[in-house]
Amino acid sequence: MSCRSVCCNHWSSEERLDGKTVIITGANTGIGKETAKDLARRGARIVMACRDLERAEEARTNILEDTGNENVVIRKLDLSDTKSIKAFAELIAKEEKQVNILINNAGIMMCPHSKTADGFEMQLGVNHLGHFLLTYLLLDLIKRSTPARIVIVASVAHTWTGLRLDDINSESSYDTMKAYGQSKLANVLFARSLAKRLQGSGVSVFSLHPGVVQSDLWRHQHQCIQMAVKIFRIFTKTTVEGAQTTIYCAVEPHLESQSGGYFSDCAPATCSRAASDDDLAQKLWEISCNMLGITWQ
Repeated sequence: MSCRSVCCNHWSSEERLDGKTVIITGANTGIGKETAKDLARRGARIVMACRDLERAEEARTNILEDTGNENVVIRKLDLSDTKSIKAFAELIAKEEKQVNILINNAGIMMCPHSKTADGFEMQLGVNHLGHFLLTYLLLDLIKRSTPARIVIVASVAHTWTGLRLDDINSESSYDTMKAYGQSKLANVLFARSLAKRLQGSGVSVFSLHPGVVQSDLWRHQHQCIQMAVKIFRIFTKTTVEGAQTTIYCAVEPHLESQSGGYFSDCAPATCSRAASDDDLAQKLWEISCNMLGITWQ
């Protein structure tokens, strides 16, 4: 697979999702909101899994006005708290008969050092561990909803660093960029591992780089970086453009043979050597289960 892929500012497809249920984390803003809007336009039932319910309600109103699809609901989910993740999964199990597409989209980027409610470094906790646990808790329902897909929004930032297996929780030192890169590397490795475990199940798994997107993910950055993003805006993507590879991985027919793959610009792309390391992926899987206190073979 080549890392050179076609530019995908707006992917075009008439594919419908009528009768399908989609869960999107972080669907109240940025590429998550644009993904929700596109899939709602295709007729799907959308579950917006969001931490900020006020902003989510504003986004839901906008999606309804734009698409005419009233089958869009908001459910509380705080990925920095395992209690919230478990409560969300329990509610989904009661309310939803199926989950055909799970889009692990929510994320935080290069924030100051802080910890989740469970003591995980915030970027690893939200970007990787929170979605790892969420997927684990929803997987039986997803398996009963086949053909189904799990889409994990990663980043080219996964190439910035390796996994610090001896200090994955950044206890001894913290570098905001490396911690972010590590969490995104974990996303790609998770997709790879999960796809192998789900072979033959009817559930496909994909990770992706959305592009450098003009979004509020940059809100934690130094003013110089924010200024650079504005200056080089011509080389960045709008949130609509940034959502296209997520939509592609969720919707494009006949991608099952590429389960476990990494995508960019609506096409297969090459991930880093570390992200292709099956031994590293297995170690991460075991560490993640141990940190979360779960058994997932």
